Amino acid sequence: MAMNELDFGMADDAVPLAERLRPKRLADVVGQEGLIGPEGRLRRMLDAGNLSSIILWGPPGTGKTTIARLLAAEAKMVFEPVSAVFDGLADLRKVFSRAEDRLRSGQRTLLFVDEVHRFNKAQQDGLLPRVEDGTVTLIGATTENPSFALNGALLSRAQVLVFERLGAQALEALLMRVEADLGTSLPLDEGARTVLIAMADGDGRYLLTMASLLTGLPADSALDTAALAEIVAGRAPAFDRAGDQHYNLMSALHKTLRASDADAGLYWLSRMLAGGEDPHYILRRLTRFASEDIGLAEPEAVPRALAAWQAYERLGSPEGDLAIAGLVIYLATAPKSNASYAAFKAASRAAAATGSLGPPAHILNAPTKLMKGLGYGANYSYDHSDPDGFSGQNCFPDGMERQRFYHPVERGFERELGKRLAYWDRLREEKQASPDEDS
Repeated sequence: MAMNELDFGMADDAVPLAERLRPKRLADVVGQEGLIGPEGRLRRMLDAGNLSSIILWGPPGTGKTTIARLLAAEAKMVFEPVSAVFDGLADLRKVFSRAEDRLRSGQRTLLFVDEVHRFNKAQQDGLLPRVEDGTVTLIGATTENPSFALNGALLSRAQVLVFERLGAQALEALLMRVEADLGTSLPLDEGARTVLIAMADGDGRYLLTMASLLTGLPADSALDTAALAEIVAGRAPAFDRAGDQHYNLMSALHKTLRASDADAGLYWLSRMLAGGEDPHYILRRLTRFASEDIGLAEPEAVPRALAAWQAYERLGSPEGDLAIAGLVIYLATAPKSNASYAAFKAASRAAAATGSLGPPAHILNAPTKLMKGLGYGANYSYDHSDPDGFSGQNCFPDGMERQRFYHPVERGFERELGKRLAYWDRLREEKQASPDEDS
């Protein structure tokens, strides 16, 4: 079927372009073939006549609302939209009342809750009885991770389906629909068309908004990228400082540095800064990385992180951003070790299991006669008096076997620390085997 023969609702020019081109059939939705294609989960539900409650999770402009409307139409259900931003329990009760009336006559209701993560716990709990008894079939849309944004009771009664950002092919298909609706090509050269798609960053609604700015321009001359930039404002990258992107991009940066990829690290840093992330938060996490993932393999990592933090404090943005970028490169290229992190965790577990054991008496101070009489400080070996500067005395609690928590790696400075530990292990064995000779 030719593009201009499809029914996309081409009508009144006063209707916004995005609404005018809203698909009328599931088959016309682009970019979510994994859900609505022949083998997609939504398609199989509809074919089986078993549309259950669903949470649609994905970025803005990926078709969640459109698909919810089309699901209601294909399932022959009444579509009842509710906004979690503007509507409350009173509005839900009205919807439930209408749904009960319909159910008595054999008509089912699809309750669509946009931004469902904005409902508080009481509002989410208010949905449960009507979902359970079949009064409504719930379709919730959210841009937030349902695991954190929705309570467990609601999640247990709904399937979570993940929407992907629209790829370049899907966005190109949307531009072709715009041109079919207009009856002419958009005034863009090939480079500008590619840039327009890239600027949309996977958001179909945003692409259509930008395309609508071009619809009144003369079609006889094609805009290049520079001319396009003058008409269409650049889009801030998708980012939510309180939501998933806040944690996901930081996780990406952390794991990229752990993988010693400086270039990818700079990319994720740039994404975070461009999205408005607080540089102080980034620096705090980078300082943590220096301790946790580099540790003593490069003892200068933490001082470098603190120095970059101080430089940013004094310079601010944008000048101080370069200090953060330099730190990212330094941390990515430093030798890595989590031996200190693992050692501390192991020691913490041992301390929790043996927390009632006191220090051995010989390493305790004895400032009073009573304490001396109790054996405090008795037989203490002053390490500086030993020819090796190492006494080999036991420093673990009496009744607790010596344990090895710290296992340095063969990288960076920890290679040298491993040699030192091996040397002291050997001396300790020698001195414990012949204590009289060493005393």
